[in-house]
Amino acid sequence: MSTSSTTAPSILIIGAGIFGTSTAYHLSLTHPFPSKITVLDRSPFPSHHAASTDINKIVRADYTSRFYMELAYEALETWKNWPVLQDAEGRRFFHQSGWITLSNEGNDLAERIRRNFRDRGSDVTKDIEIDQGVRGRWNGLLRETDLQAIVAGYENPDAGWADAGDAIAKLMEHAVSRGVNYESADVENLILGDNGIRGAKTKDRGIYEADKVLLATGAWTSQLLASIEDELDMKDEDRVEKQVTAAGVCVVHYKLSNSEYETLKDMPVLIYGDRGEALPPPRSNHLLKFTNPNSFTNTVFTPTGHRISVPPDREQSVVSEKLKQETLDSIVKKVMPQCMERPVDYWRLCWDAITPSQDQLLAKHPHPRLNNLYFAVGGSFHSWKFLPIIGQYVVNLLNGISNGEEKDQKWGWKTEKHQGRGVHEKVIPKRELKDLDDDV
Repeated sequence: MSTSSTTAPSILIIGAGIFGTSTAYHLSLTHPFPSKITVLDRSPFPSHHAASTDINKIVRADYTSRFYMELAYEALETWKNWPVLQDAEGRRFFHQSGWITLSNEGNDLAERIRRNFRDRGSDVTKDIEIDQGVRGRWNGLLRETDLQAIVAGYENPDAGWADAGDAIAKLMEHAVSRGVNYESADVENLILGDNGIRGAKTKDRGIYEADKVLLATGAWTSQLLASIEDELDMKDEDRVEKQVTAAGVCVVHYKLSNSEYETLKDMPVLIYGDRGEALPPPRSNHLLKFTNPNSFTNTVFTPTGHRISVPPDREQSVVSEKLKQETLDSIVKKVMPQCMERPVDYWRLCWDAITPSQDQLLAKHPHPRLNNLYFAVGGSFHSWKFLPIIGQYVVNLLNGISNGEEKDQKWGWKTEKHQGRGVHEKVIPKRELKDLDDDV
């Protein structure tokens, strides 16, 4: 029996980062009436607030978790083969530049990753000899790099990076072309009804209602849900802040000349121990990017006294001099000290939602009054690579279909405190943004 337009559920997706975009794309392929799907975000796509909107993002299967290694290989196949992940000239958004990891003393990340590759039977990695000869490789990428604290390294030719904003825009364009509605509006709050969440009210007083509501709101999730949690008098342990919290990292960009771009355009992604990473310059903008992974929260209190972390209400380009200097000293000066003498093109505080285990949260809210509210959040600074595929698993969630025992467990709503190591531990926040403000 075919589904009628009256029985097919309407779906409101709030947030247009990787989770919202991927879900909208896959729903446009499977929902019998794509016009009943609405994506709501404060910005036109690609959303400039989202952690997923950037000049480039890493795409790799290098994981200490075998689960995420397999998921990344699934994503890599789509990055290499899907026509929708190409630009108008047929160039792939994915650039297989390879990546190199340099390990400092006491860092076992590389060995744990390579053990997974070996156990899987797909180890194409090679050792990097940390000697003077390495300075001439990759067009002199490491010519001035501080290697004193580096004890080992490896390279993986299968990894690389992708044009982030372009890829997200292309998937959303395809979803819209199939009938999905995209609305630019800033959500003020959710509307609680007798049988769940009725919808969302925007700051311009617009009302968007739907049978099912998906929060793909990243670092803004606790902030958006707090008023509903207050209305339902939820205890701390039942609030979404226990599942995901907002965390930020500092990113710095340098504009390269044409000749500098030609030298570095084919460089691999560079992971410099636990201090950060450098990403190759895209052809479209010639920007060399460094990320400082030493993350932070921004804790505030709700009107009822509950602690949550939220991104500050200011432009993401506003970075304190103290945090700028830390980023320059910890990653730029160590990897490419020659950049210290040149002007910065721009700074950014990139915010994401991070879970205690760094697993994503793809789950239905367990509260009986919120039984039509779903989450697709918790990117934890490593989920961008899953853009092409993660939406199909969210669609299963919305349709009440299991993704399999292991996925359901990893991505589900947690009731017990996480024990053991995480998926992406180096970005777990251990400090507050206010402690990085400049002294006055």
